[in-house]
Amino acid sequence: MNNISVLGCGWLGKPLSISFLEEGYLVKGSTTSIDKIETLEKLDIDAYLLNITEFEEYYDFLQTDILIIAITSKDVEAFENLISQIQESTIQKVIFISSTSVYPSINRVMTEEDEVIKNHPLAEIEDLFRKNNFFETTIIRFAGLFGAERHPANWFKNQKEIPQPEGFVNMIHREDCIEIIHNIINQNCWNETFNACSNDHPKRKDFYSVAKESKGLEPPKFKQETVLKWKVISSNKIQKKLDYEFIYDDLLQI
Repeated sequence: MNNISVLGCGWLGKPLSISFLEEGYLVKGSTTSIDKIETLEKLDIDAYLLNITEFEEYYDFLQTDILIIAITSKDVEAFENLISQIQESTIQKVIFISSTSVYPSINRVMTEEDEVIKNHPLAEIEDLFRKNNFFETTIIRFAGLFGAERHPANWFKNQKEIPQPEGFVNMIHREDCIEIIHNIINQNCWNETFNACSNDHPKRKDFYSVAKESKGLEPPKFKQETVLKWKVISSNKIQKKLDYEFIYDDLLQI
């Protein structure tokens, strides 16, 4: 297989597409912004203007071997339509980028075996892919995303109070996201659900204090919470299955 379509060439999808081009893949990429088409084409990405919530036909875009879905939409009906079109395409493998937000904050470590939040749209979309028998899907639940211009120091601006300072951080760097996706494809690891999160879980008050200080910004302000709510995301499964070591695994040193 040497043809890949990346649905959503944004903060993650664009550098991911570039990484596949560098490995010799033929890459199709989508955007919802007509202004970004030229940018993608200059990178040698075969660019498409697509928005799944508009229920269009995606025939040409879906004529590929592997589809990577890296969009933020939680429109269940739109995904039902997309999946019905994937079934009629040449696609054999799908990677669906989900989120660890599907897990409730119940003050313990969360693994892939734990129950997710009832009626969470991402969890519903995950199930749509799992139940499909026409192609193989691997689901990656990424933790909080950061890297490049997405720096935690820029979050909670204007002295906005940060909730749950005694809770724990669940984060993953973009370079780890890209490397994990490559590993799944290269190791032919399909029909799996993975958490993907750094092993380092500093307290939120420590993490955001260091982040703000690293950029010379004012110290953050924190809410005084009377009820502690947190979760710690375990990535043990993906590390064992792929023999993967995180590139960025010490969040306070980044």
